[in-house]
Amino acid sequence: MTEALDLHSQLFDMQGIIRLLLRMGIDLVFTCIVVLGVYARKHGKNEYLFTYVMFNIITFTLCFLLRQTPIELGFALGLFAVFGILRYRTEPIRIHELTYLFVVIGLGILNAVVNETVSLGEVLVVNGVIVASVSFLEFMPWFSGYSQMRVTYDDMDRIRSADTQALLDDLRERTGLDIQKVSVNDIDLLRETARITVYYQQ
Repeated sequence: MTEALDLHSQLFDMQGIIRLLLRMGIDLVFTCIVVLGVYARKHGKNEYLFTYVMFNIITFTLCFLLRQTPIELGFALGLFAVFGILRYRTEPIRIHELTYLFVVIGLGILNAVVNETVSLGEVLVVNGVIVASVSFLEFMPWFSGYSQMRVTYDDMDRIRSADTQALLDDLRERTGLDIQKVSVNDIDLLRETARITVYYQQ
């Protein structure tokens, strides 16, 4: 009977489950603020939302379970480095999106490895500082750089004329974006088109 009760307590450690759900709840709340409230709102993209949230959840759960066994600080930092260098090879990811990947991974590790000596208030403050820093840097005009987009341009006369201002005006009228500069990547002579990168201020 005693062995059955011990087995039941091991399988259903309510204090451990509550601690896990509390930590995961805090982690997901702040991650969603960064991903949905800052990234998606600022850039209007949703292609990396699944990636960011799943990277955060997997990182959190892995680190939370691993912390049940004694680990050194170097090992924790090594986990951060390993997860940080992971990226999809199907297409290159911009440094801006890669920074968000580091942020969500960092939040997952932070909320998973803190121990009982760190109070709940301190955890909330640190998470809040990270989220506030991301929001401040994204929405302050002097910190936000140009966004870029690759387009196929069909007016080769403007490309050949080297009249940059006329090219910018035409692109602004067509796209409705506040395009500040443009660069030509390659030219398709067969189709009489050019692949260009436009840089615009959001």
